[in-house]
Amino acid sequence: MGERSITDVPGIRVGHATEPDARTGCTVILGPFRAAAELRGMAPGSRELATLSPLHVTPQSDAILLTGGSAFGLAAAQGVVDWLEERGAGYDTGTARVPIVPAAVIYDLDTGRPEHRPDSAMGRAACEAASRDPVQEGRVGAGTGATVGKLRGTEGAMPGGVGSWSVEGPGCTIGALVVVNALGDVLDGQGRIIAGSRDEEGNLIGTARAIREGLIEGGTGPEPGKNTTLALVATDAPLTKVGLEGVARIAMTGMARRIDPVHTPFDGDITFAVSTASEPRDLSPDLILRLGVLAAHALEIAIERAVTIT
Repeated sequence: MGERSITDVPGIRVGHATEPDARTGCTVILGPFRAAAELRGMAPGSRELATLSPLHVTPQSDAILLTGGSAFGLAAAQGVVDWLEERGAGYDTGTARVPIVPAAVIYDLDTGRPEHRPDSAMGRAACEAASRDPVQEGRVGAGTGATVGKLRGTEGAMPGGVGSWSVEGPGCTIGALVVVNALGDVLDGQGRIIAGSRDEEGNLIGTARAIREGLIEGGTGPEPGKNTTLALVATDAPLTKVGLEGVARIAMTGMARRIDPVHTPFDGDITFAVSTASEPRDLSPDLILRLGVLAAHALEIAIERAVTIT
């Protein structure tokens, strides 16, 4: 299989568009697939999340876009929609096919040139770059301007980025892709901080400990709406939208194990879950549990890779 990546899941293609000088970009995951989402952050920026409800008329999504640029960056989704329409994709309304492209953003306006934001052309470029190749990780695509450990503001932060991983499941593959732009610190599998808030000398301060002990000093402090971790887990197991909601909910625990603190009033954390299987089935609760635990594990490794691969 080579290097593990979300693109190991059949039917998944990923493309980045990166503006290194402006330190922003976007990442598209091309389907089609059934999709659901779990939203736990309190400061999200998003588009078309309502289409992911099991009650929504559209049975599937054609792509999901993760992008920088805060709410401005949602403009990149139009480029994805246009690219898909040109290829005949989308929900058939009888009059036209309407591509369904949920999207979510991170805030990266502090790290580059805020006047340069992902736009329609960048969304289209990400689609053109999409492939089944292992996902490029680190400071690319939607993770180009990502940072982590922002308890003292961006001055004490460290680079975030994009990470990906995959694992084998029962008769299927489960993959994860993540854009880490969190207020909190990123931990390794033993709970040690590997990226996070630093003091004036560059020493890691331990964000959760500093909050517990009331040691928030020497900077601007956390700022609302400027942090988010966006994740997507994918599988070729034949999950329904309801089953995908369950997998997304369990997968989110992987984020909680590797980012401390997480889901704060200053973060807009979202986890998408998608299935590329052609026909959905009502799977047993124990199988959904297993798929969710595997997805959480893949997400944990992807989070660590996002801040350790440069």
